[in-house]
Amino acid sequence: MAQIRRFEEIESWKKARELAKEIYVITGTDGFSRDFSLRDQMRRAAVSIVSNIAEGFARQTDREFVQFLYTARGSASEFQSQLYIASDLGYLGGEDFSRLYGMADEVSCLISGFIRYLKGERQ
Repeated sequence: MAQIRRFEEIESWKKARELAKEIYVITGTDGFSRDFSLRDQMRRAAVSIVSNIAEGFARQTDREFVQFLYTARGSASEFQSQLYIASDLGYLGGEDFSRLYGMADEVSCLISGFIRYLKGERQ
């Protein structure tokens, strides 16, 4: 694997950035406009994913980086849980739910693979 010089090169960060952008667009619609709490919590969870990947990278030790990646993966799961609430309340249609859930799942899988790599685990 080529050495990563900037967090912007990390694939899970790139995908998490796309997810954050998508949730900002979706939560800017009418359904979310009055539910400030859920809207803001979903945005914070999505931003937490990209932020923790970047911050962990900046720590410059694999051990600390892995801890931040675990936090980022936890935020991805938190986000997925919040998608269910948004769907239950009618803020998200089935297509948006599936797309966003899938994006978060992809990010989580990429993070998990990166954790395994940094810990020197082989599949």
